[in-house]
Amino acid sequence: MLTESERLNTDRPDLCPFLKWKGQFVISEPDPNGASERSGAFWCLYTQTCIGPDGGVVEPVDCASPDRKCYGTGEA
Repeated sequence: MLTESERLNTDRPDLCPFLKWKGQFVISEPDPNGASERSGAFWCLYTQTCIGPDGGVVEPVDCASPDRKCYGTGEA
């Protein structure tokens, strides 16, 4: 079983280009005492929700596989 940190890690080579998260839009130094910028606010540009076009969850661990049908295409 993956830890939350491993599940939400956005440093993946095959991450879908249509996966977005709030940390991409925050221009500031990370606060070691504050909440993580990877606190789970992920969405797909195709659906604009946390559920992808294929009905699956939108998180880095799930959106880092070109084998996922909607990966980079938005296909359901």
